[in-house]
Amino acid sequence: MIARSNSFGWLTYLQGCDASILIDSTQTTQSEKDAGPNQSVRGFDLIDEAKSNLEAACPGTVSCADIITLATRDSVVLAGAPNYTVPTGRRDGLVSNPNLVNLPGPSLSVSQALQFFTAKKLTLNDMVTLLGAHTVGVAHCGFFQNRLSNFQGSGKPDPTMDPTLVSKLFKLCGTQSRPLSQDPTAFLDQNTSFIFDNEFYNQIKLKRGVMQIDQELALDKASAPIVSGFASNGIGFLQGFAKAIVKMGGIEVLVGNAGEIRKNCRAFN
Repeated sequence: MIARSNSFGWLTYLQGCDASILIDSTQTTQSEKDAGPNQSVRGFDLIDEAKSNLEAACPGTVSCADIITLATRDSVVLAGAPNYTVPTGRRDGLVSNPNLVNLPGPSLSVSQALQFFTAKKLTLNDMVTLLGAHTVGVAHCGFFQNRLSNFQGSGKPDPTMDPTLVSKLFKLCGTQSRPLSQDPTAFLDQNTSFIFDNEFYNQIKLKRGVMQIDQELALDKASAPIVSGFASNGIGFLQGFAKAIVKMGGIEVLVGNAGEIRKNCRAFN
């Protein structure tokens, strides 16, 4: 699975609907891969391996976009979620422009983040559900460090974060800014960090959300009821997540004669 180590890993899937994020930059042209918000994306080698095997078995048949879609599903299932069906038949895009990368930051309010989703015809329920992907994965300190000691210039930690968690994360992160490659990471779900379940929602109800946007979900009056519903209904979350990610995977896809099926996911044919 293409994974993002910061707070919005699931949005890589959204960008991956035409596999534009897989294109490598050249000496003359930058690609989406080098855009600032994409610097923490990893797992490209796994996509390369899958593509190589598929090209050997059935040349020119399976797109890189479909590989991302199927790898996402398989990763979720391997982490403990029930299997679900995803449509295939996507084609790979012919454009990869870093200037077109427009992702929400980790410090937005619910209403601010929702604008990015509604622009893609996704709902508040979809957003809260998809952010549940934070039940697995990590975030670099730089994405939440301001919450630990100087929240919004106050000189104090974010009052909406559990003090015990503040202390734990401050020992990990301190106040030093580091290059991304040297920046420590923390699990987004501080309890069942490697299991795809609904524990993320229970954690943010306990004020143990690592990212500000995660904690905001449990505090905002519009999203809080959805959070409570998923916190008490693990099966409901897993079923809802499958529907939401399939819905997201159908946004602006290329089919038919549009785009191409790349021979190499890192380069246009």
